[in-house]
Amino acid sequence: MDDAARRRQQQPAVGEGSSAKARELDPPLHAIGFEVEELSPSRITGRLLVTPTCCQPFKVLHGGVSALMAESLASMGAHMASGYRRVAGVQLSINHFRSAALGDTVLARAVPVHLGRSTQCSREELCMLTFDWKVWEVKLWKMDPSTGEKGPQIAESRVTLLCNLPLPEEHKNAGDALRKYSKL
Repeated sequence: MDDAARRRQQQPAVGEGSSAKARELDPPLHAIGFEVEELSPSRITGRLLVTPTCCQPFKVLHGGVSALMAESLASMGAHMASGYRRVAGVQLSINHFRSAALGDTVLARAVPVHLGRSTQCSREELCMLTFDWKVWEVKLWKMDPSTGEKGPQIAESRVTLLCNLPLPEEHKNAGDALRKYSKL
């Protein structure tokens, strides 16, 4: 298979929607069934149907899956908000208030709470670089099956990301999928 055919095969089919976005934007999110809905530097939303793949043995959403959603959504948002510069999560805290059971749909929303405070890195090899810190809040709710609206909140996270990291040449296109789907 030539390179052009391989690229066509990897492109989402027209009409695949939010699942295609997740596949292109974050393969681990896609693997658990997460669907990206809204995507911008100031807000990211999506949903996840709780399946056996994302449950712990008691048939409720695994806390690690909640953390995966939080880190992934915050990282996408910080990447866009930093002008598609490289970002790295440096701290994640999460509180779980309620559980989401097998078959529930979880709604997720990530928004920035702090978009920059420059600091100089003290590591010798990076000492000439200035970095931004971005903090994102990610909330998860169970969807009310009778109304289709947001129901009780199940978790809340804070994700701190180091931004404006040097971007290696081989990763210069890392933000292309975000640019493709984002509302800028």
